[in-house]
Amino acid sequence: MNRLLITGGCGFIGANFVRWSLANQPDWEIVNLDALTYAGNLANLADLADHPRYRFVKGDIGNPRDVAAAMADCDAVVHMAAESHVDRSIEGPSVFVQTNVVGTQVLLDEARRGGVGVFVMVSTDEVYGSLGATGRFTEQSPLQPSSPYSASKTAADLLALSYQTTYDLPVIVTRCSNNYGPYQFPEKLIPLFVTNAMTDQPLPLYGDGKNVRDWIHVEDHVRALWRVVEDGRPGQVYNIGGNNEQANIDITRVILRVLGKPESLIQFVTDRPGHDRRYAIDAAKLSAEIGWQPQVKFDDGIAATVAWYQQNRVWWEAIKSGEYRDYYERMYANR
Repeated sequence: MNRLLITGGCGFIGANFVRWSLANQPDWEIVNLDALTYAGNLANLADLADHPRYRFVKGDIGNPRDVAAAMADCDAVVHMAAESHVDRSIEGPSVFVQTNVVGTQVLLDEARRGGVGVFVMVSTDEVYGSLGATGRFTEQSPLQPSSPYSASKTAADLLALSYQTTYDLPVIVTRCSNNYGPYQFPEKLIPLFVTNAMTDQPLPLYGDGKNVRDWIHVEDHVRALWRVVEDGRPGQVYNIGGNNEQANIDITRVILRVLGKPESLIQFVTDRPGHDRRYAIDAAKLSAEIGWQPQVKFDDGIAATVAWYQQNRVWWEAIKSGEYRDYYERMYANR
């Protein structure tokens, strides 16, 4: 039995990673290290709490003792714990540096000490900055971050790759486009707009709404990460994309159409500082080397995502009210 440590496994992508892994990777045990900060929700994995191949560890990636305890006897690390909301990074950059850069360094040091077989650094296409009207980001595109968030992720990427060069730690960096799907914290565009529309609240759309992103279903991202764990080459960067460019205004209209809500709910608001205009990912390297391709068509994926939020109203209402923060104490206080 192999053992994999995932950091940030109670977040959106992390929870989907844990779920998919336990369902599809029977030869792997999963250890989940999560500090349960504001976007970490233990309820995302409540039904798996007693799974024989799953262990949750509450801890901080910036704390060497927590990291050492969680990483013990692990064969692989998938590091996705991060502060990730651009608006929050603009308001308070320091926590992004502490978590995304210093936390990554602590993990790398422990992985080196413990002889981990592969360390996958899960990053973002935002490290490349804003793209013009044509072309797509490749792994050779210059790194030009526009926000404190993307700058902290850029620093973490380069730090991780330096451990490959300097210490021969088998590090692989992945940079993915915008994810969507179940369990996404409702401050991001799609879950925020879905849940607001469900309650007939305004949908606050930045600027003219024509900022373009490449959207990928979270399950396609998870499958790509596992292919990288198994077949990726140490020292390499792999872009992961959905081949699905959509302007924010078009995403908004799709959501309203699926829910049968009027476009009068759209409320254009002042654009945020440093808002990148367009991202688009070229994932040809990943496809050529490993054979991965996205499988979820956007029309199917967005319909299923909207349906999930409709069917799990209690989940997102608890988040919007703040009640989800009490879940850890209810579940673990007496364990």
